[in-house]
Amino acid sequence: MRSSRKASLDAPPEREADVLRRALALVEDRLPPGWSIRLAGQEVDRRIDGVAELTAPDGTQAVFFIEAKRSVVTSDLAAALDQLRSYSLPHVDRPAPMLAARYIGSSARAWLEERRVSYVDATGNMHILLERPAMYLRDRGADRDPWRGPGRPRGTLQGSPAARVVRALVDIAEPMTVPDLIRLSGASTGATYRVVEFLEREALVRRDRRGPIVDVEWRRILERWSEDYGFQRSNTVNSYLSPRGLPALQESLRGAQGLRYALTGSLAAHRLAPYAPAKLAMVYVDDVDQAAEKLRLRAVDTGANVLVAQGKYDVVFDRLVQDDGLLYVAPSQAAVDLLTGPGRTPAEGQELLDWMEKHERAWRR
Repeated sequence: MRSSRKASLDAPPEREADVLRRALALVEDRLPPGWSIRLAGQEVDRRIDGVAELTAPDGTQAVFFIEAKRSVVTSDLAAALDQLRSYSLPHVDRPAPMLAARYIGSSARAWLEERRVSYVDATGNMHILLERPAMYLRDRGADRDPWRGPGRPRGTLQGSPAARVVRALVDIAEPMTVPDLIRLSGASTGATYRVVEFLEREALVRRDRRGPIVDVEWRRILERWSEDYGFQRSNTVNSYLSPRGLPALQESLRGAQGLRYALTGSLAAHRLAPYAPAKLAMVYVDDVDQAAEKLRLRAVDTGANVLVAQGKYDVVFDRLVQDDGLLYVAPSQAAVDLLTGPGRTPAEGQELLDWMEKHERAWRR
């Protein structure tokens, strides 16, 4: 039953029975010494895809009721979980639910973890949590479905239209219909509907029939967006040195005439949720060469303290915040830029998201 991550990605498990076997093989491969897991015999309820027994070194056992799926849609998980919890077997006390699948996307993984539901997919993503016997097992597999064929529909938040829809949904708290969202975001009708439908499948928003979009999981939307958008990978980014440091750069920005810019990253986050003294400035501009000249920046290959980005995502200039004579991107944009930035910035991004959750009324209007 031993397996390796490389072997698990060679070919997709085609049947749900194959999904189940591969998932349990991956769990067994990562168990500590003395632990074991096995599928129960065929006498189990056939409505359950699998029943597995996990045994600790002291003989304590836990039983998993497993739902095996070839594909996972986050919005369907609540019904699947309710179904698993409705099953029972003689002599099985408090069985734990588990989802096994070919691939489980980040939104589905977050949904399951919030509800303390164990899962494992055939790429090696797993989260096993038990109270008795005490067990916490976690591993990282693929970030994207390695077996998704080119002809199959693929949900995505890539591109400028998706960015516009995401930013409007996250930044604006008032309930809105899809026509409202089209107007507020500036995205096309088709792009807006596609993004909303994708977010619904990922259980990141809910839309009442012919009514407004509700239950906007804005933090999870930003984290999901960070998989498709990145400060450095979605823009042309040049590295510079501000010889007199970041305070001098900020003073130059205050006096820069005719320069369209927006500070993001650590400097944008620090005014809301100080994490550590900012050592790297990240700034969006329309014209990189103009910005470098006006701000007296020196192009460098190493030792940069300023990253200047120019890209096609004009939405970064929407809902700017002015503070102490400087222009900053909206907190939502700063968060996703930090989550996808270099060095310690992802940790700063999580700190900013924590602040945004505690002070939602201060930025989401």
